[in-house]
Amino acid sequence: MKKFLHFLLVFLVVMLSACGISSEGYRNVNTEEAKELIDNKEVIVLDVRTPEEFQVGHIPNALLIPLQELENKLNDLDKEESYLIICRSGNRSAQASELLTSNRFSTIYNMTGGMNSWEYEIEN
Repeated sequence: MKKFLHFLLVFLVVMLSACGISSEGYRNVNTEEAKELIDNKEVIVLDVRTPEEFQVGHIPNALLIPLQELENKLNDLDKEESYLIICRSGNRSAQASELLTSNRFSTIYNMTGGMNSWEYEIEN
């Protein structure tokens, strides 16, 4: 029985890792997965870059809340919505994803690689 429980625990850890679920509670997705989430209207795109970066080019219909303002705007967001968090390279979006999950937002996706990796439609 002990061996079975140990196996089950190891199996669950491996499966969660394979699914991209981070220990922080958000899920890392690549640009292809992000595009699919957007196309299926499963997420609200939340861009945490600066207004200047956003102006140069952003994902259509993205909501801009710079990372340095996000904590003060948490009450403006619905914790039950699903959010795809975007930045330039993936660092600020990971920080934002941690902030959102630590504040009990239910479904957060962090786009790894950020806009540097985005090869799809953008608007200015």
